[in-house]
Amino acid sequence: MTTVHVVVPEGVDDPARPSGGNTYDRRLCAGLITLGWSVHVHAVPGRWPRPDSLALAALADVVRGLPDGATLLVDGLVGSCVPGVLGPEADRLRVVALVHAPLGGLLGERGSATTRDAELEVLSSVAAVLTPSRWCRDWLLDHYALDPARVHVAEPGTDGATLAPGSDGGGNLLCVAAVVPGKGHDLVVEALAQVTELAWRCTFVGALDLEPSFARHVSRQAREGGIAERVRFTGALTEDELAFVYAASDALVVASRFETYGLVVTEAMARGLPVLAGSTGGVPEALGEASDGRVPGLLVAAGDPDALAAAIRSWLCDARLRARLREAAQARRFTLAPWSVTARRVAAVLEAVGA
Repeated sequence: MTTVHVVVPEGVDDPARPSGGNTYDRRLCAGLITLGWSVHVHAVPGRWPRPDSLALAALADVVRGLPDGATLLVDGLVGSCVPGVLGPEADRLRVVALVHAPLGGLLGERGSATTRDAELEVLSSVAAVLTPSRWCRDWLLDHYALDPARVHVAEPGTDGATLAPGSDGGGNLLCVAAVVPGKGHDLVVEALAQVTELAWRCTFVGALDLEPSFARHVSRQAREGGIAERVRFTGALTEDELAFVYAASDALVVASRFETYGLVVTEAMARGLPVLAGSTGGVPEALGEASDGRVPGLLVAAGDPDALAAAIRSWLCDARLRARLREAAQARRFTLAPWSVTARRVAAVLEAVGA
């Protein structure tokens, strides 16, 4: 039996804090266990990636307590900002960093040179780096000049799901993401305010308490745009609750300002839901194509609410377009890989590092 120690941020199992990274971590660990690995999960408390001294001490205790030669897989939200903890252990342990989103890009203008330098130091010292998309891998290679042979891609898997029946008019829109600036809820609201003459409603699913001031801003923006009665903010939902909302939807709207993959995109594809999205980061990669080359959605310039409004208008006004995109999305379901494929790809990297 092969053993791996996995460091994740505390709350990875918290249903009130759903995220693509948490889902990836949970499903990966389950997949490795199915493959016969012995998986030891260490959930570290703290406000990652901005830990205080107590969080750093907790992480250091975990890492220093591992036996010599142990394989350590560390979530990048924790590991990418702590060269002082991981660096001294890089020769003693076999460390693999799982970078869901590079902090140097995720934090944008808020990310300081110190943050980027810390991430570069960590990723240069570990034995291997795992990323969720080819786009993310390219970003790391372009910005940090890492050894390409050490940077690998293991795309998230997708669970099978029942096809959403859809409605005739296509007006049941859905946006799934924590309500934080990076996910672009303000852009979606601004776009929707431009198509008030059309029949639609939009459900926003995602935590409202991570950045409350932004959530209040988006709510106020909806009122001022005259669409408050046509939008609904549910807060975070359980997997079963979210599945129910997906089933009642016609299309997913994504306006992220920075996205390394977009797990919600493939979740929509699994249900045959077309996606209307800004073309940023790994979103086009997640959207992908059906086996015949058809694209199951509309991609527009990222960060452009006018372009997003035009896409929504096209979707709502063109029945033939809706039919084509639905057919493409339903066909795309059959090209989605399960989580077992993700686990095997990660296992291969861990085995190579261990060897």
